[in-house]
This record gives sequence, structure tokens and C-alpha cells, in this order.
Amino acid sequence: MSVVDLPLVEVSDRIRRGELTSLAVTEELLDRIELLDDAIGAFSFVAAEEALARAASLDAEVAKGMSRGALHGVPIAVKDIFDVDGWPSEIGMPSRRGAVSRGSSTAVTRLTEHGAVIVGKVHTTEGVYAEHTEPFRAPRNPWNPDRWVGASSSGSAAAVAARLAYAALASDTGGSIRMPSAVTGSTGIKPTWGRVSRAGVFELAASLDHVGVMARSAVDAAVVLKAIAGADDADPTAALEPVPHFDAPVGDLRGVVVGVDGGWIDEDVEPEVAQAVHLMVDVLTSLGAQVLSVSLPDPRQANDDWFGICGVQAARSHHASFAARGGEYGRALADLIALGSRLTAVEYDQLLLRRAEFSGRMRAAIKTVDAVVMPALPFVTPPAADMVTMSSETVARIHRFTVPFTMSGLPSVTLPVGFDPAGMPIGGQVVSGPFREDVTVRIAAAFQAITSWHLAAPELNEQSAGACQQT
Repeated sequence: MSVVDLPLVEVSDRIRRGELTSLAVTEELLDRIELLDDAIGAFSFVAAEEALARAASLDAEVAKGMSRGALHGVPIAVKDIFDVDGWPSEIGMPSRRGAVSRGSSTAVTRLTEHGAVIVGKVHTTEGVYAEHTEPFRAPRNPWNPDRWVGASSSGSAAAVAARLAYAALASDTGGSIRMPSAVTGSTGIKPTWGRVSRAGVFELAASLDHVGVMARSAVDAAVVLKAIAGADDADPTAALEPVPHFDAPVGDLRGVVVGVDGGWIDEDVEPEVAQAVHLMVDVLTSLGAQVLSVSLPDPRQANDDWFGICGVQAARSHHASFAARGGEYGRALADLIALGSRLTAVEYDQLLLRRAEFSGRMRAAIKTVDAVVMPALPFVTPPAADMVTMSSETVARIHRFTVPFTMSGLPSVTLPVGFDPAGMPIGGQVVSGPFREDVTVRIAAAFQAITSWHLAAPELNEQSAGACQQT
């Protein structure tokens, strides 16, 4: 097995034991990026020299008997919404071409403190919203370049799936970790809102923005989340709750109660997806979990309200830049800001009240179980061309299983639970109560311990990458 295919936790362990060097691993990843990424288009910026120097420095620490922990020497990518001192910070926005960060985000600082090697930044949609706009590239799905790669953490997903990084920082405002994870076979953690500091992270909608992680397994993602989570003086909204051991040893699921709402698995869900999620439930049962029927609240009003809340908060965060350079904004982001600007204070307050009520109903619905499971998306991975300009029906469907847990701020793990007949990954979702990421990770990790869908990788080489580029 090539070093690029090894789990993050194994790579770090072998580096700290002196069986691998961070420099050799980083060189291998950078060579792979050079070989494949012209076609895949995951990276917006590669810091090769800086990464190699950092890796050599971390190897020197190992030689002195030092260890920074479970990320020591591991190459990781970051979505281009996280400030990294001296690096480009364009956020997929034509109006930000040439922008450079002055200072680093808390999440990036914590990664480096824990020994990660940041190899570069990966693409996002314009302003972390819905569409990729020129001159920025839309990353290709490594499994099939003609299929959708998701949004807005598209670069994070493509980099992880193509084995160009062992993990990537990402964010989720309405599904931006969960959708890309589902369609690329990655494992993504959207933690509870506030679990990870947003300091130094570009804002779309403050009360909806969740900082999270994408990796190849729940165990790998949990190691990264453990490093970046926790209170932060630079972000008063970062939660004060203690950070548990997300990466605790995986065992069976005896004593764990999993909730299932049949309507959230079978109704208006494509058969291949429903079948895969039912199989997931069967696997969890075989591991000792007790399955109970639950009745989750109707999410349709909350999903509609998300647009207004997101629009108002985006209008605030873009107030100065949109006034000065609004003509450079793409249609989707400009329309969202316009929507938010039209809403009155009374209308916005009504949205916030309905959100609080929905969140309360959702939390009450799952209080008798440890977690609930459902699809991440109701359909198999669609053609990329169909997702450039989405109908209102498509928009409603892609948000169906994601926005409810953005609006309620609850933690979620998205993980591969099968493949469709065309060979594209299918994503399932595990959701728990607030600040119970340890539960979602435990369930996902136990599932992955006896299944192999998360180990599958797209067959990529110079020839297949060339095909991606030509498509």
C-alpha cells in the first residue's frame, strides 16, 4: 500500500516512531498534487517550499524525542476561507483577487501547534455560497469528472477523495461539508455550532457557519476535530463546553440507542440511497445498537426560512464590499444578499423565532435516543451540468437532510454507506444531540470498523487525470 493510502492516524504514528519521515510523506503528497491536480482542480494555492521546510522541522523534533501528538508531520489542506498568514485569501470571489491574509485563523494555528503540515489551500464556491465563478475553477469529482462534487467545500472533498491530503479543514452553512462528503465518499464532521472557533474564518452567515473537518474516516476526522475544537478568546461564540475524546477507542455499540424516522429514509428518496441507509441501520444493529422509531419534525418551513436568515446575515457581512464592488459578484451570491437586504426587521425576527422553535422541536424529538441516522442526500450523485443552475425543486431536495441540522446547530457525521450502480458513493448521516460529537464519531467509527466503503478510492493516474481535464 502506498503511503498516500494509509490512514492519517497510522501515518502520524509511524512518523513519531521514526518509521516514516514527515519530509518523505509530504514530498509524496506534493508529487501527487503536481501529477493530478491540474485535472482535478482541488487546490487554489500550494505552498510546497513552506510545507517541505515545515516537515523537515517536525522530523528534527522527532529526532530529539519530541511529539506534538496525533497530527505530527501529517500533510493537511485548508479551505480557502481560513486565514493563513501571508497566503492568498480570495474565497472564490472575483472581487477579492489578490487578497492576502494578515494573521492566521484559530483553527489553522491549532493545527500547526499540533504538528500538522499545511500543504495549501483548496477551492470553495464564491463567498462560501452556491456557485463557482470565473476565473476560479470548479473542482472535479475524482470518482467521475462529469458528476457533481458538491458545494461549498468542493476543494476539500476533491483533495481528500483524490488522496491529495489526509484531511482538510472545511465549513458548513447549509450542507457544505455533508453534500461534498456524500458525493465523494469522504467522511465529514459538521460539529455543533460553536464547537470550533470561527476566528479568522470568512463569514457567510455567522449563526449558521460551522467549522469542521473532512477526512477518509471518522477516526481520522475526529483526530483533526480534537485538535481544533474548544473555547477561544478571539471568538466569544466558541463554546465553553469541555472537548471530549472524540478519538476514543472504537468498540461495539451495545448500550447505544439509534433513532430512525422511516419517512426520512424512504419518502421521496431514490431507492439506491434508501437501500444503502437501511443497510447501514442493519450493520449498526449487528454491532449491538438498539434501534427505536422516532418522529422528527417536518423540516420544510425551516429549510425555507434558512434562505432568509442566511440572506440577512450575508448582507451584513458583505455590506461594505457589496456596496463598493457588487458588480463583480456572481448571480447566486448577489441574489442571496439582495434577498437579505429586502427583509424587514419584523420579518427577520419571525424567521429567528421559527428557527428557535424548530430547533427545540428537533432536540426534543431525539432526546430519547443517542443519535438518529438518515441519508445525507435524497438522490445519487447527479451530473455536474445539472447542478450549475438548479431548479427550486432541486435546491429544496439537496437541503432536505442538511439544513435541519444547520438550523438546529446539531452535530453530524456524513460517511460512505455504499455505491450506486454507476459506481458513485452514497452518503449516510449520523446526527446527535448538542456537543455529542463523541457519540456520532463512535457510531460512524464502529460502522467503518466492519465495512470497507470508506477505504475505496477512485482509480487515478496521469491518464485518468488527463481525461478529467478534457471532460
